[in-house]
Amino acid sequence: MPITSKQMIKKLMKHGFSIVSQNGSHVKLVNSSNNKTVIIPYHSRDLKKGLEQAILKQAGIKED
Repeated sequence: MPITSKQMIKKLMKHGFSIVSQNGSHVKLVNSSNNKTVIIPYHSRDLKKGLEQAILKQAGIKED
């Protein structure tokens, strides 16, 4: 089931990420413990499965 950008941001924040900035419709999150940066498109529609997996891979999070 696809998730929204808001749900993805909440998931990343549970794993230690914090919001650094927002430029237009994209939110930048950084994890200070491992210095990983992830950019999430913040649109009104769901994230596609491939993009969802790519974001989680960039963040170093195994899918639950």
